[in-house]
Amino acid sequence: MEKELNIAPLSAGFMVTSIVGFVISIIMIYPRNSTWGFTLTLFFFLMFVAAMVSLTYAPDNPKY
Repeated sequence: MEKELNIAPLSAGFMVTSIVGFVISIIMIYPRNSTWGFTLTLFFFLMFVAAMVSLTYAPDNPKY
């Protein structure tokens, strides 16, 4: 018997934040300070990956 995955679906705002943060980090922060630019770019990229995983494994009818 398979266990059911309990992965909570993340909000659309989470994905939008990750995309906007990623773009701002590359365009504005990385040219000025490469260490912070790389760190924030990596952080927002990981947020985007988490949002994509959440979309993949999200239940059709979430239980609230």
